[in-house]
Amino acid sequence: MTTMSASSTHPTDSAPGGLPLVLAGISRGFREGEGRLDILSNANLALHPGEVVALVAPSGAGKSTLLHIAGLLERPDSGEIYIDGVECGALPDAERTRIRRTKIGFVYQFHHLLPEFTALENLMMPQLIRGLEKSEARTRASQLLDYMRLGARAEHRPSELSGGEQQRVAIARAVANAPSILLADEPTGNLDPTTSSYVFEALVALVRASGLAALIATHNMELAARMDRRITLRDQQVVEI
Repeated sequence: MTTMSASSTHPTDSAPGGLPLVLAGISRGFREGEGRLDILSNANLALHPGEVVALVAPSGAGKSTLLHIAGLLERPDSGEIYIDGVECGALPDAERTRIRRTKIGFVYQFHHLLPEFTALENLMMPQLIRGLEKSEARTRASQLLDYMRLGARAEHRPSELSGGEQQRVAIARAVANAPSILLADEPTGNLDPTTSSYVFEALVALVRASGLAALIATHNMELAARMDRRITLRDQQVVEI
């Protein structure tokens, strides 16, 4: 993997077409009474294939806003969002939804698994929504569960799984459609330290094996130190730490 300097947060270091995610000149703010609260101001970020980047910042600094913009869940006030070389910021909602479904995987602090379905079925669901045949979706779901060492738990519902197992299923579900980008918001925040470390290792192994780019918001500095890069939000900018 290419070693990246502090300037790598700036998208002009590489052509957008060669990177999974580039945020260029992103600004975002909100009205607050009679005034305005600026969260991001001309912020830049580039993610490379196969790298895991920690987003570390205090509550209220804008981590969720940055993740939502990167994941096409929220539109910036200005700036450009490139996903696999395609500028997505100005696309209509239907196209943004399609790109989220195929190019971006999300993992949250809570697993959000569908309780009435088994682990296998939870992984099949996004693939079926995308339009894959049931047999193909089942095969890929089985492979992912095996990779996450959950093959023996495939027919168990979320209530029958431990917290760590639930979160590993959630991670596998996030990459079921072979996205280019994985966005995670405190993915181990609800887990004890030992389970948190194990789930983190599983997540990183999956990123390395698939070559996707991962941006992980976390307050866990021990886990952040084990990632390829660490970034924070300072003065409405994305900066390396």
